[in-house]
Amino acid sequence: MKKFGNFNIVALVVGFSFLYIPIILLILFSFNESRLVTVWGGFSTKWYVELMQNQGIKDAAWVTIKVAFISSTVATALGTIAGLVMTRFGNFRGRTLFSGMIYAPMVMPEVIIGLSILLMFVTLAIDRGMLTVTLAHITFSMCYVAVIIQSRMSSYDDSITEAALDLGCTPFHTFRLITLPIIMPAVVSGWLLSFTLSLDDLVIASFASGPGATTLPMKIYSMVRLGVTPEINAVSTILVGLVTLGVITASIIGRRQKNTN
Repeated sequence: MKKFGNFNIVALVVGFSFLYIPIILLILFSFNESRLVTVWGGFSTKWYVELMQNQGIKDAAWVTIKVAFISSTVATALGTIAGLVMTRFGNFRGRTLFSGMIYAPMVMPEVIIGLSILLMFVTLAIDRGMLTVTLAHITFSMCYVAVIIQSRMSSYDDSITEAALDLGCTPFHTFRLITLPIIMPAVVSGWLLSFTLSLDDLVIASFASGPGATTLPMKIYSMVRLGVTPEINAVSTILVGLVTLGVITASIIGRRQKNTN
C-alpha cells in the first residue's frame, strides 16, 4: 500500500481550498450587516428578510422549482425505461445508436446542447417559455437517470423475475411488484440528481427560456452583472443549500442501496 505523502496532502488541501473557500465566504457574507460585500459589518439576517420581499426573485424561484420538479419526474420515467432497455434486451438492432443518443448529452458541451435545442424550437415555431425550458432539462437530465438505472440493473438477479413469470405473474405486474421496488433506490437517486441538475442549470435554460420563464440561476446572473450585493449572497446560499441537500440525500440512498446488495 502506497504511503499518503506530504505532497499529496498539500495538493489535496490546496484543491479543496480552491473549491470550497469561495463558497464558504459567500455563505458567510450573506449574513453581513454591511451592504459592502467585502467589508464585514456584523452578523445580520436582514438580507434574507429583504430577499423574501423581492417579488422578482420569488417568481424566478417558483419557475425554477416547477421546471425542476416536472423535468426530473419525466426524465426519471424516460431514463428508467432507457436503462431497462439497455440491460434487459441484449444486443438488439440499433443498440449502438441508442446508447450513443443516451450518452451524448453527458459529454457534449452545454452551449452546443442549448444552441441545438434553440434551433429546434425556432424551426418548429414553438414559442419559448416554461415548456421549452422543461423539455430542454428533460433532454439533458434523463441520460443521467439512464446511467444510474443501467448500473443498478447490471447486478440485478434475473432469476427473481423468471420465478415470478413462471408462477403466472404478468410482465407488467412483475415489474410493478418486484423489479421496481428493488431498483427504487436507484430511481429516487436519479430523480434527485435530475432535480439538482435542473435547479442550478444556467446555460441551457438561457437558450430555451422566453418571457415569463426566467429561472433563478438566470435571475442571479443578471443581478451579478450589475454588481454583487449581500442579497445575491443570500439567494446563492439558499441555492447552494438545496443542491447540497439533494446531493447528500442521493449519496445516502446510493450507500444504502450498496449495503443492501
